[in-house]
Amino acid sequence: MPITIHLRHFAVIREMTGTTTEDVTLGDNATVAELQANLIGRYPGLSSIGRSAVPMVNHGYAKPETRLNDGDEVAFIPPVAGGAPVRLFDVTTDVLDARRTESAVRDPSCGAIVTFVGEVRDVARGESVTALDYEAYAEAAVVQMNVIADEIVAKTGVDRIAIVHRTGLLEPGDASVVISVASPHRAEAFEAARHAIERLKELVPIWKKEHYADGSVWIGSEADYQRDRRRR
Repeated sequence: MPITIHLRHFAVIREMTGTTTEDVTLGDNATVAELQANLIGRYPGLSSIGRSAVPMVNHGYAKPETRLNDGDEVAFIPPVAGGAPVRLFDVTTDVLDARRTESAVRDPSCGAIVTFVGEVRDVARGESVTALDYEAYAEAAVVQMNVIADEIVAKTGVDRIAIVHRTGLLEPGDASVVISVASPHRAEAFEAARHAIERLKELVPIWKKEHYADGSVWIGSEADYQRDRRRR
């Protein structure tokens, strides 16, 4: 059954399409990526801009694989005005995509984008890890990510920062966190990314439980006690 999507256009995309809003009909179970392809197919001039724009569905950021429903409002957000601060912070159960964070921070004024992707290892503390289970106090986590961003701005001057952390059960090779920062120069970008991941581990209320073939352990101040108890 076909679905109708309410598509809104802003800034350069609005000018290139010649309209602020339009309805688009797609097939059932259509995705954001399919809608994006439809838009670029009808407006070929959007090819470069449209692919770097960040999708929003019903006022929230979305991923290319996000399924659309009849009546959804969708906008592809073009890069913001040159040099303007950007902060994208999220805690999600969705699969992480570095293209999302990089698109959010990208700007013509910035010559360097540094992205850090943290992935689940299959070995930790000398044991084979079968999975990691991440749990977060999501609302507080986003607040603390903003604190980290304030620190980065004060330390490096970098003010285009995106941090997205995944929760739930992850397998080895899955991405658990993606951090992207953009800066006019590479040295500040590398420093900002390093500060972000180090402080994230210290400050943000996200916990992980390591699963092994013979049990599991919450990693933290009582991990050694739990590990000893598990082996008795």
